[in-house]
Amino acid sequence: MLERLDNEIKEALKSGNKELLTTLRMLKGEVKLASINSKNEITDDDIITIASKQIKNLKGSIEEFKKGNRDDLIEKANKEIEILSKYLPVQLSDSELDELIDDAFDKVNPQSMKDMGKIMGVLMPLVKGKADMSIVNSKIKERLEK
Repeated sequence: MLERLDNEIKEALKSGNKELLTTLRMLKGEVKLASINSKNEITDDDIITIASKQIKNLKGSIEEFKKGNRDDLIEKANKEIEILSKYLPVQLSDSELDELIDDAFDKVNPQSMKDMGKIMGVLMPLVKGKADMSIVNSKIKERLEK
């Protein structure tokens, strides 16, 4: 995936697509920083995690931009999200996510909100990078509160 990122940066340079280039360079910078901080080689999972984190930050920014009526910045952030999303695995549908949550509930058999960590422990390896964790979290809480 790192090689793909480098190749796409080169293509963006050649085509003069500044928006794409800026977003890809931002991702590459975060990947390099993570590599330096961890002192290890960066894996595809690390890149997925980094891209997911950036998308989450951008979504938070969009909420702030809406409050300030900054449609130009909302549009820019949405384009960046679209670019970064290409580095994530195919996202789970709602029904697929619900099915995984059902399986996790069957395995853990939670009794209260205290068991949320156990459920997340079962789900994390299955949904990491494939679903918005805030949605996963809210679906689990909703089921536990019933």
